[in-house]
Amino acid sequence: MTNTSTASSSSKAASQKPKQQQLLEIKDKVKVLCLHGYRQNGDALKNKLGSFRKFAGKYAEFVFLTAPHHATPLEPGGEPVPDQRSWWANKDDGSFKGTNKGGPAFGFQESLRLVEEAWKTQGPFQGLLGFSQGACFVGLLCGLAKKKLTTVRPDFAILSSGFISGSLVHKSAYEETITIPTLHIYGLSDDIIPKEMSQELAAYFKNVEILEHPGGHYFPATAQQKQTYINFFQDRLQEYLENLELQQSSNASFIEEGVQEATSNGSGSDDSN
Repeated sequence: MTNTSTASSSSKAASQKPKQQQLLEIKDKVKVLCLHGYRQNGDALKNKLGSFRKFAGKYAEFVFLTAPHHATPLEPGGEPVPDQRSWWANKDDGSFKGTNKGGPAFGFQESLRLVEEAWKTQGPFQGLLGFSQGACFVGLLCGLAKKKLTTVRPDFAILSSGFISGSLVHKSAYEETITIPTLHIYGLSDDIIPKEMSQELAAYFKNVEILEHPGGHYFPATAQQKQTYINFFQDRLQEYLENLELQQSSNASFIEEGVQEATSNGSGSDDSN
C-alpha cells in the first residue's frame, strides 16, 4: 500500500514539473538532415557547427550529407578539389552562384534523389537544416513537399544564409506558402548572400522565426544565439513527442476496436452453432 502511494505521489510530482525541466529529462530527440553550402561537404559543415550541436544536442540528432557533384575548379583549367562539392550548377560553365538569375539547374535531380534516399534509409527524420546553397535546397524541398512532389516531408526547417533559387526550373517550388515552423538565420554584413535575399526567401514561409547576426556568411553559434536555438528545438521536440503520443493513442484505439469486433464476431458464431 505504501509503495503504491509513493509511486502515485512521484508520478503526480513529475507531471507538475515545468515544461523545460521535463524536456531535459527526455531521452527522445528529433532527427535532422543537414545540407552543406557550395564548395563544402558534410564533414566540413559538421565541424563548423560544433558549438551549435553542443547547444542543440540535448534535443536533436544531426546527420550530415555530402553533395554528389564536384564543384568546378576555382582556377580555369585547374583540377576539381575532391572535398569541394555542389548540389547543382546554375551557370553554363558548370559553376554555381547564389545571385545568378534565370540559369539552369545542372545536376539537381541527382541531388534530389540522393536526399530522398537518405531521408528514406537513414531516418526517420523530422527536420532539415541547410547553409547557403544547402539552405536554398532546403527551401526548395519544403516547396516541393508542400506540392507533394518529393518523398521528403519535413516537419520543420532551419535555413542559414538561404535564398531563392534563380534557376528557371525551380520557380514552381515557390508557388505556395509553406506553413511548417522555420528558423531563418542571416548576417547583416553578408556580402555573398545579402540579407535581402534571405529575407525574400523567408517571406515564402508562414510560421517564421528570424535570427539576425551582425556578421557575414557563416552559421553563428555564440552565446548570443544559444537560447534561440535551444528554444526552437525544445518546441520542435515537444511537438514531435505530442504527435507520437497522439499516434500511439490512435493505434491503441484501432487495435482495441479490432479486438472488440473480433470478439463480437466470435460470439455470434458460437450462438449460431
